[in-house]
Amino acid sequence: MDKFVAKTGLGSRTEVRKLIRSGQVTVDGVVIKDRSFTLNSQTAKVMASGTELEYRGYHYLMLNKPPGVISATEDKLHATVLELLPPTYQHLKLFPVGRLDKDTQGLLLLTDDGQLAHNLLAPKKHVPKTYLALVQGLVDKDNQEAFAKGIPLSDFITLPAQLEILEAGPQSQVEVTICEGKFHQVKRMFHAVGKEVLALTRIRFGPLSLDAKLAPGDSRELTPEELTLLQEWRQDNEPLLHS
Repeated sequence: MDKFVAKTGLGSRTEVRKLIRSGQVTVDGVVIKDRSFTLNSQTAKVMASGTELEYRGYHYLMLNKPPGVISATEDKLHATVLELLPPTYQHLKLFPVGRLDKDTQGLLLLTDDGQLAHNLLAPKKHVPKTYLALVQGLVDKDNQEAFAKGIPLSDFITLPAQLEILEAGPQSQVEVTICEGKFHQVKRMFHAVGKEVLALTRIRFGPLSLDAKLAPGDSRELTPEELTLLQEWRQDNEPLLHS
C-alpha cells in the first residue's frame, strides 16, 4: 500500500505511511490503515482524502534545462535539475537520462525507468542528439564536410555528424546532430575547426523534440504519443504507459 501511494507522487514513503495510518486512504471503498496491505495496482480503486490515485510504475518528464544547473541528482555546490521539479515529483526517484553541461540548456529527459535510460545511453544505440548552436566565426561548407567525415579530437574521432547552417556570418547559427555524448563534444568539435560555441541548446533527443512552450526551468510529463515514440528504444518491449 505505501509503495502504491508513494508512486503516485503524493509524498515520500514516510509521509504516505502517516497518511495511511490516519485512515485517509481507502481501497475499493474500504479504509485501509495497514501500510503492508497488498492490492492489485491495475484493478483496485484507491482514494486518498477523497481523490482517486493513479499508480504508475515509471514516470517520464521533459525538462527545459536552464544554464547554470547541473544534470545530477544531488550536488553540494550547485543547483541540480531535480530541484527544478514541482513538489509532486520531488519524492520520486527520478534521474536525468544522460547529461547536459552546466552552461548548456534545452531538452533533458528525467525518469525512474532504468532500463529505458540504459538503452538510450548505450553507445551501440547511436541515439541522435540535435543542438542549436551560436558559433563565433563563419561556419561554411568545409566545416559541414569535416563534420560529416568525423572530427579527430585528442582522444577519439567522432562519428559522422550532420551540420546544418541556419545563418552564416561573423556569428553563425547552426544545428548539429551527433550520435554520441562525450564530454563537451559539440564545443570540442567546433574548437577543432577553429570556431567557438557561444551558446548551446539541445532541441532533440532521440525521438523527442523540445516543447517550445516550456520556459527554461519548466517541465512536463511526456504525452502518450511521445511515450510511443520512445517505445522502440526499449529492448524488452514493455509498455511505457502505466507500467
